Amino acid sequence: MRITANGNNVTLDRELTVKELLVELKVEAPEYVTVQLNDNILLTADFPTTIVKDNDAVEFLYFMGGGAR
Repeated sequence: MRITANGNNVTLDRELTVKELLVELKVEAPEYVTVQLNDNILLTADFPTTIVKDNDAVEFLYFMGGGAR
């Protein structure tokens, strides 16, 4: 199975949930990541039940505050 994760081609042995994918790809700070699957932002509560399928595009996003003094 092939997906695109943060613009990189990734080959996986099987379909995974988003939660499993975070572990498989060793995503840094998974408790703070926002996941976009095929241009749709997912709720964190849906990570354990949302399946990543062949040819899906996944982005791991981190939002930062700051900039004002």
